[in-house]
Amino acid sequence: MPDITRDEVAHLADLARIDLSDAELDHLAPQLAVILDSIASISEVAAGDVPPTSHPLPLTNVFREDVVTPSLTAEQALAGAPEVEEQRFSVPRILGEEQ
Repeated sequence: MPDITRDEVAHLADLARIDLSDAELDHLAPQLAVILDSIASISEVAAGDVPPTSHPLPLTNVFREDVVTPSLTAEQALAGAPEVEEQRFSVPRILGEEQ
C-alpha cells in the first residue's frame, strides 16, 4: 500500500483550499492511502492490449429518425386549460415581482 503522509494530505488540502484540522489530517491520510492502493490494483489488472473504453459494451445511437407526424394544433392542446393567454397556458405567479 502506498504511504501518504500527513504533510502530503495537508499540502493537497492547501492546494484545494480546504481547511482541515489536525484530527482530520490524521484521519484522512490512511483513507487516501487505501484509495491509492485500490487505484494501483486496478492499474495492474488493465492489460496493454485492451483499449480504454467508456462502456464495456458497444453503444449505438438509440434515437429514432426525426419524422414530422400529425399532432395537436395549439387550440386543441390548450382546449382543456383553465386559463389561456396569448396561445399559452396561464398559471399563477409563484415568485415575487421582477426588478
